[in-house]
Amino acid sequence: MPSPVSADRSAAQPPGRGSVEALITQARRLRGDVDAVRRDAQNEGSDPEERWQRALYDLALHQLEDLDAHLAQLRDGPEPAPADEPAETLVVRPAVAVGAPRASLLSRVGSAEWNLLTDEASWSGELYQILGLDPDGPALTLDELPSLVVEEDRPKLTRMVTDCLVDAKPIDGEFRVVRPDASVRTVHMMGEPVLGGDGSTTSMWAVLRDVSELRRSQRTVRETRDSLQHHQRQAQTEQRLAVELQEAVLPPWRGSLRLPHQGPQTLDLAAHYLPAATSALIGGDWYDALELSDGATLLSVGDLTGHGVAVTSGMAMLLGAVRGMAMAGAQPGPLLAMLNQLLDATVQPALGSAVCCQYRPETRTLVWAQAGHPAPLLYRDGTGRMLNAPDGVLLGATTGATYGQAEVALEPGDLLLLHTDGLVSGHGGTSAVDRLLDLAPRFGAARSAQDCVRTVVEEFGGAEREDDACVLVAKVTS
Repeated sequence: MPSPVSADRSAAQPPGRGSVEALITQARRLRGDVDAVRRDAQNEGSDPEERWQRALYDLALHQLEDLDAHLAQLRDGPEPAPADEPAETLVVRPAVAVGAPRASLLSRVGSAEWNLLTDEASWSGELYQILGLDPDGPALTLDELPSLVVEEDRPKLTRMVTDCLVDAKPIDGEFRVVRPDASVRTVHMMGEPVLGGDGSTTSMWAVLRDVSELRRSQRTVRETRDSLQHHQRQAQTEQRLAVELQEAVLPPWRGSLRLPHQGPQTLDLAAHYLPAATSALIGGDWYDALELSDGATLLSVGDLTGHGVAVTSGMAMLLGAVRGMAMAGAQPGPLLAMLNQLLDATVQPALGSAVCCQYRPETRTLVWAQAGHPAPLLYRDGTGRMLNAPDGVLLGATTGATYGQAEVALEPGDLLLLHTDGLVSGHGGTSAVDRLLDLAPRFGAARSAQDCVRTVVEEFGGAEREDDACVLVAKVTS
């Protein structure tokens, strides 16, 4: 058997994909060469030495097939290390002592011959170790061998042996054995009959290979792959549901919207949702504009922390509550207090932020409140500033929180920009605000709120943005 070979990962880096592909090509070329030699050997006689050589050729082919499988696993991705190996060491060795199985490219191999005329059996020492038996004990006959085999695999062994003895068919198959220590091993058996002068079968010989660790490795890879595929399908389903729920909840209008519908003093509105560039999952960001029963206009943006369908459904609940309480006459500050109470009472704890505004067209006044959220930006005469924010903590952060209100007078031509913090993710503090305020000259030249939103998307809709976001622009037209 080959000597153990081990390599420390700290001294040798794993081969690149191109190197692995080259090794796979070499292994397959070598397998073809060995197969050609094996076919030539099949035409030779039935001398025991020649039989053993043919068995070695067959064994070499199986080992090369296993090597090909392991190299493919290495190319496609790492497999979990065996539990009894240190994480920092890569070990490649043949199987070792009985009772201490290790994953290996090479397998323990034993041989046996059963004489049908004398009912005698002859085993190699390796076969005793594979089966976990005392090498000083007698070798099992063909009638006794099934006693070691797992019950459901016994018919398979019986069929292979019968086909070999009766129909002179070669043996090539696997079965599981239960060793005296109750451990189960998988054995690959190859063999053929030995015919006498009259053409009858006089004996049967075989080589048996312990392939337990190889099969365990293949099973682990298969189960991992199946698990990954299951999670991918689950993630795709969740993503689809989240998108459908978001589309159903966010305002259906596209382009510009003017509110209130009646009266000369109106707001020109436009909004946009920007998905994250680094995540496929939908978050809990929202925007909304709604005409209230008293003629005022409700503007709101918010963000429920997290991603996925559960967060999107939570966002839908909050947005529905905002609309309902606003239609019932709640002012922005008390509305956020009730929204905080609602989050505090939910089964699944969550944190959120929001800005809620009411614009009164008859007086051109904006009453607004915030809950741990970036304040609205006001652009006037080619410059911009952030509105001074009243007190307000994150939604769901504390029980019984109160939220202050602020009031600001607007003028024709003024522009309000509301956004969620994901819009300028990666830029903190004043730098994030400055990037938005620097857009003031371009906003001043814009003809509509929709043009302003396009400008924001051009500036902040790139591949570097880490989180999803919403932006809502409201322009006082008269």
